[in-house]
Amino acid sequence: MKSFLLFIATITLLGAAILRFSYGGGEPYPDLSTPPMLDESELEVVLSYGEPIGNVTVSGDGRIFFTVHPESRPQGNKLLEWVNGAAVPYPSGTVQPYLFNTVLGIVVDRQDRLWTMDHGNHGFGTARLLAFDLASGKIAHDFLFPADSAPAGSFLQDLQVSADGEYVFVADASFWRKKPAIVVYEVEARRARRVLESHESVRAENHLIRTPSRDMTFLGGLISLKGGVDGIAIDADNNWLYYGAINNDELFRIPVSILKDASLPPRQLENAVEHFSRKPLSDGLSADIDGNVYITDIEHGSVMMVGQDRVLRTLIQSRRIRWADALSFGPDGWLYLADSAIQDQVLKSKDHMMMKAPYFIYRFRSGHEGIPGH
Repeated sequence: MKSFLLFIATITLLGAAILRFSYGGGEPYPDLSTPPMLDESELEVVLSYGEPIGNVTVSGDGRIFFTVHPESRPQGNKLLEWVNGAAVPYPSGTVQPYLFNTVLGIVVDRQDRLWTMDHGNHGFGTARLLAFDLASGKIAHDFLFPADSAPAGSFLQDLQVSADGEYVFVADASFWRKKPAIVVYEVEARRARRVLESHESVRAENHLIRTPSRDMTFLGGLISLKGGVDGIAIDADNNWLYYGAINNDELFRIPVSILKDASLPPRQLENAVEHFSRKPLSDGLSADIDGNVYITDIEHGSVMMVGQDRVLRTLIQSRRIRWADALSFGPDGWLYLADSAIQDQVLKSKDHMMMKAPYFIYRFRSGHEGIPGH
């Protein structure tokens, strides 16, 4: 019996060591904040909701769509539109169970289609990409990702659509598989391919995420939240795709034309990646028509901005923001921000989430115009 117990104890310790080596640890990250360019009073509440919010996107005519974060294990509607002060399921609640499992990423393209990205329960189910024509409300595109482009352990989330609507670029943060990548999807050919997998520009570095309420560690420190490439944004001229990993200290960019070319060898693709600027530990990205890139700072409740001078500045900061997540420009220069409050939903009970409700989408004017939906 003693030998058996010793064997069990050894296996347990070995498993814990492997778990911590693979998923734990992390060093504190420096605060890159500068004096905010905007006063906190510029931050407006757009809507509040009883469940944790995932992503947000706003159409050219001001329609606001948002997802309920799948890590909060929602039982009801998962994609909603804010209409006259109320959250209305989009599409209807009767069809949502047939369309969505773990939908999170959303974006409105320049053809006025709402694209949704369902990561398929971290790739252990089937990842699904849907597009809805906002004029008719009908499904305009439906694609189920094969395992070679959305394997088990993947996390396809943030997405952007090329200006011509022919390509969709999806960030795979790969929390569990630890092989992040950018997925390039060709709409007409219905073909998806992974690029830059495990490249330095898409990988998480050994940084520990610390929020004012808690460090993002679990199981006594055996697991730390470390994500690869997440936020992505396309500039207004459709020349560059900007991207960054959650736990990485740099913002990168790559020409859109390079990503579109399926004939290029991996080495040539990697050589086209450009180091652009420093960044905070981040989640969402957006870009405006003047070449500025907006980056959320998940540790300090802020949105930062970097221009073509590559100087990082804090645009707005507020203690009200628990986890600055997705960004989306709307009409009239409004920049919308989804506060997903990740620290109050991941591996938390429903009672805890209810206690921490409501959850918010904010907006503010950056002083620049953007492409609505992006």
